[in-house]
Amino acid sequence: MSVVLQAKNLNKYFYEPEKFHVLRNVSFEINKGQFVSIVGKSGCGKSTLLYLLSTMDTNYEGEIEINQTLLTGKSQNELAKFRNQHIGFVFQFHFLLPEFTALKNVMIPAEKTGLYSKSECEDRAYEKLKWLDMDKFATKLSSKLSGGQQQRVAIARALVNDPTIIMGDEPTGNLDSANTQIVFDILNDLSHNKGQTIIAVTHDPEFAANTDRIIEMKDGEIVNNTIKHEVAS
Repeated sequence: MSVVLQAKNLNKYFYEPEKFHVLRNVSFEINKGQFVSIVGKSGCGKSTLLYLLSTMDTNYEGEIEINQTLLTGKSQNELAKFRNQHIGFVFQFHFLLPEFTALKNVMIPAEKTGLYSKSECEDRAYEKLKWLDMDKFATKLSSKLSGGQQQRVAIARALVNDPTIIMGDEPTGNLDSANTQIVFDILNDLSHNKGQTIIAVTHDPEFAANTDRIIEMKDGEIVNNTIKHEVAS
């Protein structure tokens, strides 16, 4: 069983309007291929934790390691390069560029790496859209797609660089129940059939209940860490 993420004794403070201890000695490991939910009431620290894990926020105490690389203490340029290659993001709002086609939106992170030619970026993007049954919409402007379709394009974009981890911040929070189920099924399939590691912050108890593992937070601490389904090594 290979560990892809380690968080060690993470502490985080906010200083405005006064000093507040947001995360308190948070430690855990996540294995390759696990589908993990982070849950808890608003203000418990779950989104703050995700921003630390994603390397977007570097102002913390403790250590974060992803793919056997210690990220704590690295420069912003080093972190940006690492993020683009190893972390895919899916947010509550898709953040697609409305003036671009679905295919072009998915290509952007691959183009940013500088590792692939334009045709290779296009091939990778089309392959991911095909995985999600969105290839028939490849040439359609993202602004012309439905909300559920846009979120599937956003997942394809998150996958285009074959990241170590996909991190989701309320990935179904803006969808109706039918599209929530579609997006959940996609993420579940990616985890169980393609070995993709997924960490999702969610307020949806049904979404969380069907993932492999639930990390429950309260007042900046982990109060429950339940593994329900072991991932095959």
